[in-house]
Amino acid sequence: MEIGIDSFVENTPDPVTGIAISPAERVHDLLEEIVLADQAGLDISGIGEHHRQEYVSSAPAIILAAAAARTRRIRLTSAVTVLSSDDPVRVFQDFATVDLISQGRAEITIGRGSFIESYPLFGFDLNDYDELFAEKLDLLLKIRENVRVHWSGKHRAALTGQGVYPRPVQNPLPVWIGVGGTPASFARAGTLGLPLAVAIIGGEPHRFRPLIDLYREAGRRAGHAAEQLPVGVHAVGFLADTTEQAADDLFPAYAYVFSRIGKERGWPPVTRAQFDATRGPTGALLVGGPEAIAEKILSIDEALGGISRISIQLTPGSLPHAKVMHAIELLGARVAPMVRKEAAVTAVSAVS
Repeated sequence: MEIGIDSFVENTPDPVTGIAISPAERVHDLLEEIVLADQAGLDISGIGEHHRQEYVSSAPAIILAAAAARTRRIRLTSAVTVLSSDDPVRVFQDFATVDLISQGRAEITIGRGSFIESYPLFGFDLNDYDELFAEKLDLLLKIRENVRVHWSGKHRAALTGQGVYPRPVQNPLPVWIGVGGTPASFARAGTLGLPLAVAIIGGEPHRFRPLIDLYREAGRRAGHAAEQLPVGVHAVGFLADTTEQAADDLFPAYAYVFSRIGKERGWPPVTRAQFDATRGPTGALLVGGPEAIAEKILSIDEALGGISRISIQLTPGSLPHAKVMHAIELLGARVAPMVRKEAAVTAVSAVS
């Protein structure tokens, strides 16, 4: 199982002091975190795309390119690229360039986004939400398969054989589909035979099993082998030396961000009791000491019928850089070896 981290590059005020660091310092800290993740032996680092004041992540490919130049082995992905409001030609060019810089470590995770700011920002109509994504995904996959592209659609000028350059090191350049809880999205990913990245940020992970089964069945019916249909999970969490410390460190930042989002969407403020319940044994949050986190990752793996990757968003809100660095060290040095050892034992048992 691949284990990693992702970030939306939050730059929210410290929930205790009310002070936010500069965007430049936030990006500097982020790059240090990705370099440490690479050195710690983690497998993946992702950057989400958001066009809001509290995030410094409107251009994930640029951040990933900077990380690519400073790292050696960790894979670098968006988490997600909002393809509906972007140009598939430019998306492919950006990530092909990251792939060249990283010598074959780039990936694209595409989705429709959890916020809507990018649609009016780039002149798109939210009434075309589904149609935009389907059409642009079709074009992106054609660009991935062909240097010269013949394509026409409703929301972009036609391509009549133009070449799309540069071409990446990897052929094909990996494209994952990021999904929330919409059954049609799971089925579409399976039918296309694309890897699935499931965002599980609340509730109980086992409730996603029917949707993942739908993905796998759609892939099987479309003629795709099981190994072509890996499932990754994005989760929110934090690590410290003890579970109590991890919870105390994360809660103020978590409550600030999710209460702010909740106010926009008509939800009540986050309480400590809700937070503690969601970080419980069957909840979505991965909050704890190394042993607790390893155990929970393995339980999610079992509940979902086997996953290929899990990536933890360690900073849903601003947390001290030193504590984030320590969490990455724990994830690489303590959690990853425990999970990989148990996964290897399970795999041997399954074969025998």
